Amino acid sequence: MKTSVTAAQSICTLDMTQLAEAFRNYLPMPVTLDPPFEEALRHVLDNPGSLVRPRMVFQVATAYGLDEAAAKDLAIALEYFHTASLVFDDLPCMDNAMERRGVPCVHFAFGEAGAILTALSLINRAYALIWRAASSCSQPCQTRALAYLEQCLGVQGLLNGQSLDLHYGTLPHNRATTERIARGKTVSLIRLTLVLPAMLGGASNRELQFLERIALYWGLTYQTVDDLKDLLASPAQAGKTVARDLLLDRPNAASVMGVSGAIQRLTRFIRLGDRTLGQLLKLKPEMNFLSKLRSDLEEELTSVTEDACVMRSGEQR
Repeated sequence: MKTSVTAAQSICTLDMTQLAEAFRNYLPMPVTLDPPFEEALRHVLDNPGSLVRPRMVFQVATAYGLDEAAAKDLAIALEYFHTASLVFDDLPCMDNAMERRGVPCVHFAFGEAGAILTALSLINRAYALIWRAASSCSQPCQTRALAYLEQCLGVQGLLNGQSLDLHYGTLPHNRATTERIARGKTVSLIRLTLVLPAMLGGASNRELQFLERIALYWGLTYQTVDDLKDLLASPAQAGKTVARDLLLDRPNAASVMGVSGAIQRLTRFIRLGDRTLGQLLKLKPEMNFLSKLRSDLEEELTSVTEDACVMRSGEQR
């Protein structure tokens, strides 16, 4: 079902408290659930992170006419996929991290088996929510969107990016390699955030092309900022284990290009994203809320840049 523009605009005011509640409650907990399993699930569901991604999904979905229930299902589903990827990424066989979102990683608190079952639970529930959200859309939109979902999450996207990440030690340590891996891992999830809800809402091919480009530029920006944080931030600042890329020989744009080179590169991505966003807004003014996310990106860049300057100043002393 579709909403009117006026309704969609009011729905877009969904706040973080409502999203956090949905994130906690959209995965059912039957009374027969094994207590340690339930504890591991609640450990993840009670620590949802910033929730910027599902809020964006919700806003894009409602801007393209999906009703509130379908938009919320889609938003939480994609955040479950994202969260599951983080749980897997933190495992000892992957990054062997100890902290995520300011709390111990699931495998650290509940063991590797508990972490794997938790991630699979999130993925299973995410697919159910996706199917429920898509059921209100036309058959052509459903078919196209579900194929796109598989493309982004499967062997063409996220999974291949993760494999390249793990085998980075055998690959050339250069900008092309780091960006190829970022396209697989990070950009794939940003593509789902921006493109999938628009696709389900029947966006035009031209609008989808612009959203694809924005996802690419912003995804590479996010990854570069994350790489800078891994190199420069403390665990308290980042909210997760840092300094893992160099230790594990994993791709890091700041290590490959240097801090100043990485900052110049992501500044270019932001400029390209600005140009593309301007073109999209001429076709779809209702997407103006994306300008706020772009401002947040610049603020984060400024924060990381200032941290780098402070560090360098301390080293010179």
